[in-house]
Amino acid sequence: MSPSTGLVLSLLGVGLAASACSREGGDAASEETAPSAESAEAERGGPESAEPQDPLLNLASEEMNRTAPDLFQAKFETSKGDFVIEVHRDWSPNGADRFYNLVGNGYYDGVHFFRVLDGFMAQFGISGDPEASAIWRQRAIPDDSARASNTRGYVTFAMAGPNTRTTQVFINYADNSRLDGMGFAPFGLVVEGMDVVDGLYSEYGEGAPSGRGPEQARIQAEGNGYLKTEFPLLDHVERAYVVGGVEGD
Repeated sequence: MSPSTGLVLSLLGVGLAASACSREGGDAASEETAPSAESAEAERGGPESAEPQDPLLNLASEEMNRTAPDLFQAKFETSKGDFVIEVHRDWSPNGADRFYNLVGNGYYDGVHFFRVLDGFMAQFGISGDPEASAIWRQRAIPDDSARASNTRGYVTFAMAGPNTRTTQVFINYADNSRLDGMGFAPFGLVVEGMDVVDGLYSEYGEGAPSGRGPEQARIQAEGNGYLKTEFPLLDHVERAYVVGGVEGD
């Protein structure tokens, strides 16, 4: 197997570790893990009222199911510097909507760039909170056909096969257009700060077991504690937020 083929297969296998993790102790993948749309209400007239539930832990909430603008930008403030992703909904409607809701509700705040491979791509999007990871890894979106190409600076959801995109995305470092025909549909493009993306820490290389980088199943199970202890040089997102959008007709 060539190195290039191995890298592509690693992208396709992005969710396999998560699936194995879900199966521990029974068929957890068949269980409903998202909380109900309504949080428990305090008893009428009681001294305390129920606190609003975090939208990131309630995927049925209105906040997590909004339609994205036709065109918007998301700014990422990171430990290396800032960059801006411009999202085109017509390139990947389902991907754009998912990304818009994740960014708008603070999902990417604190996540690490856990897989940075020079000449290929920088990958991020596993929550630092194991509770959130357990919910999101089972909430995939339908595929979109590739209407843009995986060339330098384009941003795409990682996946483990058809209809398996959840929260992990990658930024292409080079011409990876061979991914276009494999279901990887770009939804955005880095329009500012590509030099910051180029500078993300990459010395850990490929993830375990193929390399000495982080193991995805452990990130999902242990969160940022695992990364900070065993991979302290990884760069991370400090804050990500939507900075502008244009509605369609």
